[in-house]
Amino acid sequence: MPKATRESFGEALLAIAEKNPDVVVLDADLSKSTMTQPFLKKFPERHFELGIAEQNMVGAAAGLALSGKIPVLTSFACFVTGRLETIRISAAYNRTNVKIVGTHAGIGIGEDGTSQMGLEDVAAMRALPHMTVLQPADDAETRQAVAWMIEHEGPVYLRLTRQKMPDVHGPGYRWELNKIDAVFEPAKKPAKHQATIIASGGPVPCAVEAAKSLEAKGFAVRVANASTLQPFDGEAVARFAADSQRLVTVEDHNVHGGLGSAVCEAAAERGLAVPVVRVGLRDFGESASPDELYEKYGLAAPAIAEACLKNLG
Repeated sequence: MPKATRESFGEALLAIAEKNPDVVVLDADLSKSTMTQPFLKKFPERHFELGIAEQNMVGAAAGLALSGKIPVLTSFACFVTGRLETIRISAAYNRTNVKIVGTHAGIGIGEDGTSQMGLEDVAAMRALPHMTVLQPADDAETRQAVAWMIEHEGPVYLRLTRQKMPDVHGPGYRWELNKIDAVFEPAKKPAKHQATIIASGGPVPCAVEAAKSLEAKGFAVRVANASTLQPFDGEAVARFAADSQRLVTVEDHNVHGGLGSAVCEAAAERGLAVPVVRVGLRDFGESASPDELYEKYGLAAPAIAEACLKNLG
């Protein structure tokens, strides 16, 4: 059943907190939107409302971490990562056990518009040493990533969707840190794929839809899901490049500093002779429905399919 990854996060966190009394939550007047209100109702003494003061929230979370707690601070992705200077010192530099959760990522939030859209957050978080950056694509992946995040000792940034996400992983799926996994392969294995799409977060289902539409036309396109953006699975990029005419990255984020940059860095560092087409934002978003925005900014299935084949020799 389709579910926003922010919903999966809220449910997973509550279940974990019932067994782990060290988990605490900090909110910036957005608990209804970040899906931590059930945590507030069940554990009011472990929930801290900081108001619209994300910079203070990061500092408070770092203090709680240093006192032995596992603080999970939540806000919209654009608001919390806008406090980069405080995250840089209080979380990354000091390697405090702070879990930063940014919901409402990308243009997929729809009508809320530009001021609410996190489109530079991955770039900012990837630039920080010691920061793990995660972006799950469906319910199962989110729940497992949240469980890993709470057990991991060190700062983590978790990026989540407002829009509902269909399941892209089958039953028995097991999430692993820093592993790009194939979520769609053409039924007939080709000697060489026309393209491998590497997608992350909100556009992953659109990428799968694009690959299926191309398969119906006789083209072989693989779809891989990158849920860990820092560290990054460069070896998977090398494997995909070996049997693909091109790589296509798709992200609901600015193409600079995000998934597209990570793939290009991995390819360049390994001397891979494969073209990379980056699909993502090159401007700010605007207010419209998620579907309208994905279509306008090239994140819908038809535009992704075109990116796989355009000017292909």
